[in-house]
Formats: sequence, C-alpha cells, structure tokens
Amino acid sequence: MGLLLGETAFNMEQMGQALTVPGSGPAEVLWQVRAPRVATALLVGAALGLSGAVMQGLLRNPLADPGVLGVSSAAALAAAAAIVLGAAAVPGAVEVSALVGAGLAGGLLILFAARVRSPEALILFGVAVSSFAGAATALIFNLSPSPIATAEVMGWLLGSVQNRSWIDVAWVTPAVLIAGALAALAAPGLRMLSLGEETARTSGLPMARLRLLALLATALATGAAVAVAGVIGFVGLAAPHLVRSAVRGDPGRLLLPSALAGGLMLVVADLLARMTPTDQELKLGVFTALVGAPLFAMIAWRAAREWRL
Repeated sequence: MGLLLGETAFNMEQMGQALTVPGSGPAEVLWQVRAPRVATALLVGAALGLSGAVMQGLLRNPLADPGVLGVSSAAALAAAAAIVLGAAAVPGAVEVSALVGAGLAGGLLILFAARVRSPEALILFGVAVSSFAGAATALIFNLSPSPIATAEVMGWLLGSVQNRSWIDVAWVTPAVLIAGALAALAAPGLRMLSLGEETARTSGLPMARLRLLALLATALATGAAVAVAGVIGFVGLAAPHLVRSAVRGDPGRLLLPSALAGGLMLVVADLLARMTPTDQELKLGVFTALVGAPLFAMIAWRAAREWRL
C-alpha cells in the first residue's frame, strides 16, 4: 500500500507503467522515492521493535523501550553535534556520528552491567545517561551559531524517513541483521530471566555473556535506526505488547514478532503521515507519538482489566 498511495495515488495504468517502463515518471516515483522510503520505514521499525523486545526481556519491565537506557538520546546528541559543526555536508557523517554516539552509550552500559547486575540499577544508570544526553542536546540548541543548523537538528530529532534513498536502506540493513542475530543468541538468557534473577543465576547459562549480547543488539539496532531516521519514539514500547499474547509472553519467542510488528507499525504510520492533509508533511516521530500514545493507553487499560480478573 505504501508503494501505491501517497500525495498522489497510482492508478492501475500508472502502476503498470512504473513496473514495465524504466525511466518513466511513475517508475522514478516508485523506485527512487516511495520504495526506498517504505523499505527504510520497515527496517527502522523492525530495529526499534526488536530493541524494545530485548529491553523488556532484559529488564523484566513491560515499560522499557530503546530510549530507557539512553542509547537513543546519545545517538541523537552525536548527530546533533555533527550537524551544528557542519559535518552534514559530508555524506554519511551524521549517520556515522549517530552510530558512534549509540556505541559509546552502549559501551558505558556494558561496563556498568558487568559490575552491577541489578536491572533497577541499570535502568537508573540509563536514565542518567539519557538525561545528560538530553541536556547536552538542549545546550547545542542554545549555542547553535546558525538558525539553519538549528532547524536541521530539530528536523532530525523529530524523526522522519522522508527523502530517504537506497543508500539509507544499505546503511540500516546490515545493522538490523547483525542485531537480530545477537538478540537470537541472547534469547535463552531473556527466557531464563523471566523466571527470576535467582533462577537465572543458578541455571548454568552464561548470563553475563547473554546480557552483553542483549545490550550489544539493542545499541546496534537503536543506533542504526536513529542514524537513518532520527528519533522516533513509541514503536519500541508498543510493538512487543501488540504481539506478546501470540507467544504467551515468552521473551525469547517475542523477538521476531516484535520486529515484524514494529516494521509494519512504522510503514503504516509513515503512510498516514504522508496522506494527512496538512500544508507541511507531519514528522514521523510526532505522528507516532500522537497516534500511538492513545492506542497504548487502550492496551494498558485492557491489560489492567485482565490482571484484575
């Protein structure tokens, strides 16, 4: 649907022309504008959904998401700094900066988790990292020498897959695949953690290594998503909840369905953002928050009723 619909919908004749006449106007729109945009949204959503599932299993907290440990904020800070310093003129510089920022935050979390294994302490440390990165990003806004750079940073922080190309798809695809493999390796540890910390400690599994794999998967997937599309919230929080009942709450089996749900959510959200009749296209991060927050409130309300019963 994302390929057919947009500001101007394709009719059957135009779709046939796009598929059979290379170089035609419909073909250019389909393969150079819409297809890479849909692919980017699918991969970014999958990365966020996967990260959310890993975080909720690792921390045993249904409210955890990729931003709870500060990885998203650190990636956004690094990207904002690169834009203000003029590195946006260099192809790939902002994306690499975001990945470096996510990697640094992930490294700090890994060092902290190696010394302190309490999930509550890890959450508090992540909140501290996120708060510091947010304050530093605000400082960048305050000290930005150019209104143009400030507008570019704001656009990045609001999140979007508009004007993305196949190069962006090539950026995010390997990261999502590697993160998925790391998360799959960590799945036995996530499953054991659902039984409690004491049970996990006595299970015989190498829990320290499995926690490390989970954090690496989260940092890589979240960093790649922010690097390509900016900061997009809610998807990592909501996607695992939409499919949790289908896997009976098993954190190990939740990973792939969460990635698929996250990808589908972001593709649909981007399509709706494109088709919303506004003078200026809505930013994807804004749209997911506006539409997603009430939806998640309904999910939480239904879950609360089930718990009472």
